[in-house]
Amino acid sequence: MTIALLALSSFLCTAHAGSFEAGKGTFLLNGKPFTVKAAELHYARIPRPYWEHRIKMCKALGMNTICIYIFWNKHEQREGVFNWSDDCDIAAFCRLCQKNGMYVIVRPGPYVCAEWEMGGLPWWLLKKRDISLRDCDPYFLECVKRFETEVGKQLAPLTIENGGPIIMMQVENEYGSYAENKPYVSEVRDILRSVGFDKTVLFQCDWSSNFEMNALSDLLWTMNFGTGAKVLDQFKRVKQLRPDQPLMCSEYWSGWFDGWGTSHQTRPYDAMVKGIKTMLDNNISFSLYMAHGGTSFAQWAGANNKGFAPDCTSYDYDAPINEQGAATEKYYKLRELLQGYSDTKLPDVPKPMPIIQIPEVRFDHMMPLLRAGNMPEPVSSHDVMPMEQYDLGYGSILYSTTMPAVKAGTLLQINDMCDYAIVYVNDKKVGELYRGNGYETTLRLPEDVAEGSSLDIFIEAMGRINYSKLINDPKGITRSVELLTTNGKDEVTYNLKDWKVYRFPIYDDAASIDSLADNMSAIPGTGSAGTPAYYKASFTLKKTGDTYLDMSSWGKGLVWVNGHCLGRFWNVGPQQTLFLPGCWLKKGKNRVVVLDITGPAKASLRGLAEPVVDQLHREFLPKDAVKGKALKEALAGRAGAPKAKAAADGGQGNDAAPGAK
Repeated sequence: MTIALLALSSFLCTAHAGSFEAGKGTFLLNGKPFTVKAAELHYARIPRPYWEHRIKMCKALGMNTICIYIFWNKHEQREGVFNWSDDCDIAAFCRLCQKNGMYVIVRPGPYVCAEWEMGGLPWWLLKKRDISLRDCDPYFLECVKRFETEVGKQLAPLTIENGGPIIMMQVENEYGSYAENKPYVSEVRDILRSVGFDKTVLFQCDWSSNFEMNALSDLLWTMNFGTGAKVLDQFKRVKQLRPDQPLMCSEYWSGWFDGWGTSHQTRPYDAMVKGIKTMLDNNISFSLYMAHGGTSFAQWAGANNKGFAPDCTSYDYDAPINEQGAATEKYYKLRELLQGYSDTKLPDVPKPMPIIQIPEVRFDHMMPLLRAGNMPEPVSSHDVMPMEQYDLGYGSILYSTTMPAVKAGTLLQINDMCDYAIVYVNDKKVGELYRGNGYETTLRLPEDVAEGSSLDIFIEAMGRINYSKLINDPKGITRSVELLTTNGKDEVTYNLKDWKVYRFPIYDDAASIDSLADNMSAIPGTGSAGTPAYYKASFTLKKTGDTYLDMSSWGKGLVWVNGHCLGRFWNVGPQQTLFLPGCWLKKGKNRVVVLDITGPAKASLRGLAEPVVDQLHREFLPKDAVKGKALKEALAGRAGAPKAKAAADGGQGNDAAPGAK
């Protein structure tokens, strides 16, 4: 700690205090007109050894500023426990920007969207089941204040007034698309001022259609829009209300993101370049979202709110700098434009990171996840609850109970299931359900079930919704599990109780993965097809470099290489590869561990020189759900069924009632 403080003190002594302010019709940097040309990139989506390379790529593109979000849930994964070291060292990132002659715009949330897990809000907030997120809920604001206080400790010494690179701070994020609540936005503003940003230019971003809903008189107003928009029209209203305010597009969307089971997204470079030219010709500052997207490693990819649409691991975004950090055609077209608006020659484009290919690697060891001896200790629970209530933030969860005697064709209904379930009766798989596949989480039992039979529901959480009111997105089973059947002429509903609950976290440290790998056994000749299992293999390299792991023969799960979690894969696509940074590889022996919950067609992989992000296989989506007309017919008459005696629970602890819950 003493060394860190001395280093910071030395840095501040050698840096010169400056100023940044909103002048009449323009920003003023140290008293002189300044157009912000910002490149958005996210430190959490870039391995720390590559941070400076990406910053230099943005400078060579013609930018003068780096724009970043601060991801609350990345830094406070357990309530009250903060991490600002290693890949979470945001102060180090900002100092790298300054070292390379770049200013910094910071967007500290608390909500950020960004196609990031829960929009950046930490999962443990949902342990308080009545919490009101992004609102004046006292507990929520208490947590926000604690987090932003820590942000202030890290970054307030790095504002331009203190000789650092930070010129602007954002208050919340696109709040008009969430609600109209000026008291809440005011609270966030006041918190940021109280933690060290009282002299920093504060701004709020929104869309031209909704920014007035929460616009505060003492904040700068900026607009967000994408390529193809009529740029000058986006600023008509703000110019009417504030004719002397500098204009800025705080998010100019260069591309778009991909979701599992949907088509790969791209945007043309010419529309992007045209829009930026229009802004520069009209003295409008901008931030390009994204200049470089990167990768949502580990469990950090979120989900869109259109039904439930989980985001892919790759956050390439069709940005000018691709996922691997290399310049694209879009990059060179924009660089050509920005050179024309620069008084000096732009720096040379940094060389791309080396790329290697890895020959086929065959997996020789595995560990079935649901086998006795491999299971964690269970928690007893009379009712099912979301996995947050069992103190599990990310990963998978297994709910296990026993069943009454029911006939083939009985409906098993999970209310509500989040997000992907594999259902077993007496250890035999009877179906798979996916929340995003039309929202039906009901299946028919294919056979008669005897009293006392086991029911196991294995659920994978895929990423919390990151946009709209649906960000309150608990995982696992949030309400109940029911069996819908008949006892002769009357419909009967069993509300299943008395569960054993098993928690399977996502490991995010090398020690846990190494321990797991050391306990795996040789793959038996029959394999373990279709059941959740860990697999491991090793490969030897003479040289290292970036590569893309081909996961197309695998089902659905996660990958770790040398203890680093690369993120989620799913054979539905469109993404079929995972980016593996060369800085996470080593010469000599490397270890790869795969968790596949549905089972691979072939337990092998290889490293490719190019990504595969546009192969869609919707045929791999689960098809066991009872849907549409069949489901309506199956559930018809439940509330109006003739009254009958409650069915006995047969000693299984399962509540039963005719015709209703």
